Amino acid sequence: MLLASEEHQIATILESPSAPLVVNKLMAALEDEKRRRQEFYRDVDDDMKVEFINGEIIVHSPVKKEHTDATGFLYQLLNVFVRVHKLGYVGYEKVLTALTRNDYEPDVVFFGTEKAASFKKGHWKYPAPDFVVEVLSDSTAHRDRGIKFNDYAAHGVEEYWIIDPEDETIEQYFIQDEQYKLHLKIGEGIIRSKVVSGFAIEVRAVFEEAVHLETLKKILNPDA
Repeated sequence: MLLASEEHQIATILESPSAPLVVNKLMAALEDEKRRRQEFYRDVDDDMKVEFINGEIIVHSPVKKEHTDATGFLYQLLNVFVRVHKLGYVGYEKVLTALTRNDYEPDVVFFGTEKAASFKKGHWKYPAPDFVVEVLSDSTAHRDRGIKFNDYAAHGVEEYWIIDPEDETIEQYFIQDEQYKLHLKIGEGIIRSKVVSGFAIEVRAVFEEAVHLETLKKILNPDA
């Protein structure tokens, strides 16, 4: 479904006598973009973290230690929890997520059992996840809060976390009326996923190794 702003843009074009010319130019541009996207799929390198966004190939720069730590800590916790409880599939960084127009490689993704059941050996291009996490960096923050924010919502990704590794906070968003609404922004205490049933962790487990290890032990041995 189109957003109100998109419907307004379409209405504005249709009011113009040159609307057919505009549409023809748009279709030609999208066809060229489609060709370049196929080239991207052909040439994508396993050793690089790259994305295809609005016709452009985005090569990611190296990230700071705090970004790597936060991504790795959360991935380990979520992956172990999901595997223990057989809830689906968790991936990180190199999971090429192919949406209608764009291809992203989110920092952490979760697919429930229904989607995960279709993933076989050799799988490399994935559908919209059920839950996505992006960890902010200087070069990606504008996309994580901009085009990805809107694109994930438009494709029905039910839950979205934005982690700021410098401020050590997590923003948790849920879809409401086809758009993300902020549920909470937290730097201390417990955060609970709505999509990953039962997954609840101390926020500090994403930023502090000692808390991370204690949380991991509890997931592996909850009765201890």
